[in-house]
Amino acid sequence: MADTIFMIHGMLGGPWYWENYRKKFEADGYRCITSTLRYHDMDPRSVPHPDLGTTSLLDYVEQLQTEIDQLDETPIVMGHSMGALLAQILATRIKAKALVLLTPAAPYGIMALTPSVVRSFWSVQTTWGFWKNPFRQKFSEAAYSMLHLLPEKEQWEIYSKLVYESGKAATQIGYWFLDPYRTSSVDESKVTCPVLVVSGSLDRITPASVARKIANKYKAVSTYKEFKNHAHWVIGEPGWQEIVDYVGCWLKKQGISSLLPEK
Repeated sequence: MADTIFMIHGMLGGPWYWENYRKKFEADGYRCITSTLRYHDMDPRSVPHPDLGTTSLLDYVEQLQTEIDQLDETPIVMGHSMGALLAQILATRIKAKALVLLTPAAPYGIMALTPSVVRSFWSVQTTWGFWKNPFRQKFSEAAYSMLHLLPEKEQWEIYSKLVYESGKAATQIGYWFLDPYRTSSVDESKVTCPVLVVSGSLDRITPASVARKIANKYKAVSTYKEFKNHAHWVIGEPGWQEIVDYVGCWLKKQGISSLLPEK
């Protein structure tokens, strides 16, 4: 049986943005499962579910844990951005063959509110009650923070697919120091599988300096790889193929392969 990669999308996203990675890994023989976070299966042009704004990171985690528990094998867990933070929390609750964290959001204790991050969510943070309401970045913010290596036409194509996100979950990530429940905390001693942390030197929403701290948190089991010509949208910006190839090689080094013969 081929190894399974369980893919977790990030803020504002959906399983659609794994298309490049899914096709590549499936062609290499992996079984890929792309989850949809709660309330993200919506038309971007419609009104978000009223409960989305108060959905917690742990609500997402419990949903994902249920889905993984129903699998017939231990998966590789791959996450992007917020999805990579959810993967870190999940790794303390489930068995995983490996974690692949692509430009990951930081867990409790790692300060990530750099000037570029604040600018990325300025319209959100300056709206009263953002911590309990659904939100969506403005196009200019999405282009600045995530999509700046893409042509404007492609930026708009991606932006048109972005949905609303939970203000509560975003607050638990960015303002963890105000969270008495330490929702985004991860006990690194419980993360025992191999961990790959991928960052982009040009990333404005999860700066490489933050990603390095995340890799250091799991230093007993982690590998850190920084791509100098990449930013946050490593799932689809120009040159994404080199990242997929690197991840595939790293998995093989961990003894995790697709079962397909070498070409």
